[in-house]
Amino acid sequence: MGNLGYGYTPTHPGEVLKDEIEYRGISQTSLAKQMGMSYNILNDILNERRPLTANTAMLFEAALGISADSLMRLQLKYNMQIAQSDSKLSNRLAEIRKVAALL
Repeated sequence: MGNLGYGYTPTHPGEVLKDEIEYRGISQTSLAKQMGMSYNILNDILNERRPLTANTAMLFEAALGISADSLMRLQLKYNMQIAQSDSKLSNRLAEIRKVAALL
């Protein structure tokens, strides 16, 4: 399972959601109220400082009609690419693979 790179810059679901609410002319304050979420949490997601969870993906689906499944797939791909760019993790995985090869 060596290199699982996707060959592109990962897209955080917050980027997609931010573009959508701007396109629709919805304010972050009103969307946060509608979803029963604090403005700060919503803003952190939209500005890619906080990951999307299954619960928040479902809230966005209810509020905007964007598939929670699609949003979670974006988050997974984003998480995988960020993890793959972590040199400490890469070194740790290389060591684990060396040991596993000897078993």
